[in-house]
Amino acid sequence: MAGKTAGKKGSIAINRVVIEEYAGHAALDCFGIVGMESISMKDGLTKLLKGNSVGKGVNVIIDENHELTIDYHIIVAYGVSIRTVVNNLINTVKYQIEDYTNMKVKAINVYVEGVREID
Repeated sequence: MAGKTAGKKGSIAINRVVIEEYAGHAALDCFGIVGMESISMKDGLTKLLKGNSVGKGVNVIIDENHELTIDYHIIVAYGVSIRTVVNNLINTVKYQIEDYTNMKVKAINVYVEGVREID
């Protein structure tokens, strides 16, 4: 499903995958996040994602009101406060996604899948 936003001269439809990619890159800009993690439902394996594949660690749900629920699967840096990292992620992403898409972010759910030392 695509999210829609209306303007004076028409409407814009934004594919869910575009929002996931943008949300993934926005998260990697947050201090304390080492990467995203993709979980294979088939075999339960996890994979650390960086660079162009970060959208696979994000799931965006667009409801009937075109409001967004964003699920993150993240890896945090060892030695940082998880609460601080997650609060920063939520505030930063909510602002950036709402500014980028002109759609309301209803909820952001964060799943910390692991902790790693920064290389």
